[in-house]
Amino acid sequence: MSIANNKKAFHDYFIEDQIQAGLVLDGWEVKAIRAGRVQLKESYIHWKKDAFYLVGCHITALPTASTHVKPDPVRQRKLLLKQSEINKLIGKTERAGYTIVPLNLHYHRGYIKMDIGLAKGKKQHDKRQSMKEADWKREKQRLMKNER
Repeated sequence: MSIANNKKAFHDYFIEDQIQAGLVLDGWEVKAIRAGRVQLKESYIHWKKDAFYLVGCHITALPTASTHVKPDPVRQRKLLLKQSEINKLIGKTERAGYTIVPLNLHYHRGYIKMDIGLAKGKKQHDKRQSMKEADWKREKQRLMKNER
């Protein structure tokens, strides 16, 4: 079940590969995410000191859940990945020029997980082509619906 999606990532990038990662979250962040108070639009993944971090993800604190803590809504959150996945991501980003972007937050067996994508940037004409294809697909569905 999806919590939040990053639609802008699919518009700006070609997603080559997806990996599921865990997140290191505080208690107030979990409560806020379960309430749907999270935004991935401006976020990105950053490599620092032997770990990947989610930067720019905005989680708005609930007023009742964080009474004793001064919450920082845009703090860096560590991603939990296997060493083989980390090595693969580092290799692709350094050698092949890929970017790592967050795609969505979802529940997996009661835990909050994040799908991250290995992506290549789209040029302007690629974005136009994607929009034309989406419009045609929508129009085709509309025509098929009207035929019945």
